[in-house]
Amino acid sequence: MINLHLVDRAKSVLIQNLSLKPTESLLIVTDDEKVDIAELFYQAGSLISNNIALMRMPTRNKSGEEPTDLVHLLMKQAHAVLCITEHSLTHTQARKDASALGARVATMPGITLDMLEHGAIAADYHEVQTLTKHYCQLLENGSTVTIKKDDTELTFSIKDRPSISSTGVFTEKGQSGNIPSGESYIAPIENSANGQILIDGSISNIGVLSEPVLLTIESGRLVDASGNQGQDLLSLLGDGDGRTIAEFGIGTNKKARLTGNVLEDEKVYGTVHIAFGSNKSFGGITEAGVHIDCVIKDPHVWIDCQKI
Repeated sequence: MINLHLVDRAKSVLIQNLSLKPTESLLIVTDDEKVDIAELFYQAGSLISNNIALMRMPTRNKSGEEPTDLVHLLMKQAHAVLCITEHSLTHTQARKDASALGARVATMPGITLDMLEHGAIAADYHEVQTLTKHYCQLLENGSTVTIKKDDTELTFSIKDRPSISSTGVFTEKGQSGNIPSGESYIAPIENSANGQILIDGSISNIGVLSEPVLLTIESGRLVDASGNQGQDLLSLLGDGDGRTIAEFGIGTNKKARLTGNVLEDEKVYGTVHIAFGSNKSFGGITEAGVHIDCVIKDPHVWIDCQKI
């Protein structure tokens, strides 16, 4: 039986985030794991447009694995594409080809019914856009960031690096990204970070932390991480460029919760995150084959001399 409340929530996403019009075509791509959620969006899309299709494929084995050839072909035909899958299609050639032809593509890897009803996806996206723009302007004009958490302090340079706005709202041809979203982020100068910082929220691929992890960073490189989960982090990053600081982000979604799912965790308002590994795709110089986010709850943050 279809949950009409969740269909209404899905319809709000299609209108608010994808700006779907009655005259446009919508392709919903799903897999064996997420078909129940995709059905909700199919019902919602049918209330907006008659030109809608739901395409189910076998579940991919990992994020970044290409969809089936038929899905790839259909993605290039639609005005808007919504990927409701277990693993992310964000960085696939199929997504890139669809975007290049003008499709608005939103990806929702790992989305759950709980996230649809209660989490970041239910945000006021006008508010998310306003907050994200505000913090992006501060990052864009800033030179030095200082983060303090308890007795720890980390500083790094962001001078002349572009800020990135991630709002989860796609209204123009070719735009793509995650839903839900809500963050302002930037690639720090890779060798500029020095100090220690306490991570007390979550770490991607590890989840919500059982105890805080103390990170020690020297000249932009993570040289130590405390505890068993800190050792897990070091293992994920490897011994090479994966340990280079890659990102500083500010959560701008007041509905997001700390759940252990990085798609939602890094969007939580009142948190910031730093990441290690690859950042070449958003203004940095590192290609490491890994990108791991570390979320800090309730930090004190300065950009230059302004406490934000």
